[in-house]
Amino acid sequence: MDFQIVQKIDGDLDAVEAALVDPAFLVRMTELPKLGSAEVINQERDGDVVRQQVRYLFEADLSGAVTKVVDPKLLTWVEDSTCDLASHRTTCKILPDHYQDLLSARFDAEMTADGGQTIRTISGSLKVKILLVGGRVERSILGGLEENAVAQAALLAAWIAAK
Repeated sequence: MDFQIVQKIDGDLDAVEAALVDPAFLVRMTELPKLGSAEVINQERDGDVVRQQVRYLFEADLSGAVTKVVDPKLLTWVEDSTCDLASHRTTCKILPDHYQDLLSARFDAEMTADGGQTIRTISGSLKVKILLVGGRVERSILGGLEENAVAQAALLAAWIAAK
């Protein structure tokens, strides 16, 4: 399933980008819906390029159909991203720690300045390989991503305002 999510973030472009590669902000992602933990496991910077890996834990109620196939305690993944601060573009792969054969996902994000706001456009693809319920799970994950995008925009705005 291909998707696109557009975030409108109160804050200038440089401040938004700085927050998205700030380990102190990244661990605050646990404040977003359905995320139980966030851990920066690696971050390297080479000029304007930041490569980082952040491990997340999904934490929410799942249907009985889903829990027959997956253990909720094992729903962790690494977001492996490369952020080019000069071009304002990020590429990201989602690397499940478990169930690699059931989920594949990747996205690209591009940011543009819009007055005192930043517009972040996230385009990607998501594939869940579970017979009969894969499409339903994809739609559920996408709904969670959209919910988190709204919450993340608010979290970013509050972080930037407090700086």
